[in-house]
Formats: sequence, C-alpha cells, structure tokens
Amino acid sequence: MSRVLVAMSGGVDSAVTAALLKQEGHEVTGVTLKLWGGPQDQGCCSVSDVEDARRVAQQLNIDHFVFNYGDAFDKQVVQPYVDAHALGLTPNPCIECNRHIKFDVLLDRARRLDFDALATGHHARIIETGAGLRIARGVDQTKDQSYVLYMIAEDDLSTLKFPVGEMTKSKVREIASQLNLRSASKPDSQDVCFITASEGRARFLSERLDLHPGEIVDKEGTNLGAVEAVELVTIGQRKGLDLGGNSSRTYALDVDVPSRRVVVGSARDLLSRTVPLTDHVWAGQPHVGPIEAQISAHSSQAPADLNSDGSMRWLETRRKVAPGQAVVFYQNDIVVGGATAC
Repeated sequence: MSRVLVAMSGGVDSAVTAALLKQEGHEVTGVTLKLWGGPQDQGCCSVSDVEDARRVAQQLNIDHFVFNYGDAFDKQVVQPYVDAHALGLTPNPCIECNRHIKFDVLLDRARRLDFDALATGHHARIIETGAGLRIARGVDQTKDQSYVLYMIAEDDLSTLKFPVGEMTKSKVREIASQLNLRSASKPDSQDVCFITASEGRARFLSERLDLHPGEIVDKEGTNLGAVEAVELVTIGQRKGLDLGGNSSRTYALDVDVPSRRVVVGSARDLLSRTVPLTDHVWAGQPHVGPIEAQISAHSSQAPADLNSDGSMRWLETRRKVAPGQAVVFYQNDIVVGGATAC
C-alpha cells in the first residue's frame, strides 16, 4: 500500500481519517501544522490541538510530526486578511489557508518527502468524471466543505484523499468512539483561528491596521449617522450602524473606504441579480451557462447563469454579494469552478 501523510488538526475528522487509512493498510504518518503564534482560543492548530493530534497518533501507533509554517501563514493568510479589510473587502482566510498552505506548501513537502498521498479530514469527495477528477460535495451536506476547496488544481487531486467525505459526521464520531480516540467528542472548530473570541475582529485589526471613523449616508448622500471604523463594515451588515433612529434604512449597501463613507438603504435596495466576478479558477475548461452557486461556507446553493464576460446572474433576485467573497460554481454537486466577487 502507499505512504500517506495525514494533516491532523487535532479534531475528530482528521483523527478518523488517519485511523481509516491505517486500517486500509497504508503506511500513515501524521503531521500537525503550527501556523499562528499569537493569542488563540478557537479555531484549529492551537497548542491544545497539537497535543490532541499527538495523543491520537500515539493511540494509532503512527509517527507524528509538527511542521512550522508560521511565516508562510502570516504572509499568505493573515496579512492578506488585514489588507482586504483596508480595501473594504470581505475575505475568507480559510480558503487562502487551503490555497497557499495545506494544498501548496504542505502538499509540495509531502511529495519531496516521498509520500504517495496527502490526506485531510475535509468533508468533500474526489470523484472521477468523464472530464477527469473533480471535487464534489461531501455525503453529509450539512458539513460539506467543498466550498473552501474549489481552488485545488485538477493535477493535484490524484495525490489527495478525503476519506470522511464519504460519510456523515455522526458516522465519523461513531467510528472515533468505537476506536476510543481522544477527539471522539471534541467540538468542531469554529471561526477564524487567529482571532480570539474574547477580543474579536475589531481588536485584532486595530493592532495591525489604522481604522477610520466614517459617515453613514443614504443613496442620495444625506448624512444619517456615523460608524466607528469603516474598514469593519460589510455589505449587508445591520449591527453596529449608528443611524440615529433611521431604523427603516439599516443595511449597508456600499462601503467606500477611501471616502470613509457607508451607504445604507432598505432590504429591497440590497437586492441584485448580477454578480461581477474576478480571479476565476476552473476545474477543466471555463464554463458558461447554468450552474448552482454558493457564496459562503454555510449558505445554500442557488441557480444562476455564468456569462461569457465572467460575471454571474442569479435566476431570481438575491441579496448583493460582498466584494471579496468567494463564489463557487456547482453542477450536480460537482465543483466546476469558483471566483471572487468584486
């Protein structure tokens, strides 16, 4: 059987991934990534997560290592997250971590160390189609993570394994319990790993970015109030907007950081059908025509058409997609590509 490097986050999914691959007869080695050296009380790859992964590796009697990619993580994930807010964008650091760390530098290192495959605990599938290998939604669609994997190159899919993508989360925990794995009942990681729940996004960004107060205006330019930091406002946001009693206009419609201005309006004003897109990534050839689109990790898919100019048009009017958000395209649960809203 093959030599497989398993990225072990300390959670139950990667623990079961390692266990299943060992049961299949593969030579399994676990690795945990040290990514963030600052304060941390949530997300993955904390000190306690490293210890949990190490203990599981001991239970499975497999080798376990820690790779330090802190510098790459700061350069490729944290700083772009900060820079995006300075431009009034809505970034997704988990996607950038997958793009630049897990499925770039880690995958490259696995190859250089003569591993035959890299496995992770993502709830997604790799399936064979007539056009080649493709990423597809996981069996448990309530836990599906294909959205954050859309950028993986087709040529890399033959080197990857996502075993738990073929089962429900409850089945994963059942297997972990049967094997008495340390992480069997461990809660799923949530939120951005480098931002603490106690201090939050505003505190994190204020230490790395000059935040500026801004004015809140309606579509006609009439001043309605103020916002403490225009860089922290996202299109569609309602909370944190001091409107001085103008409760009927509570949604951010546009964020102009250079002008330090937030335009607000009604829920109806927030509706749109056309989504301008940039930085397209395709699974195979570029696609034009009907697809199902997903705009966040936990949102549902909705029917749309991809246009020849690279934009997308919803079949039915929907809330505006914030610039910086990833939009992922599907056909029959298969990822056909993705892009960034602009």
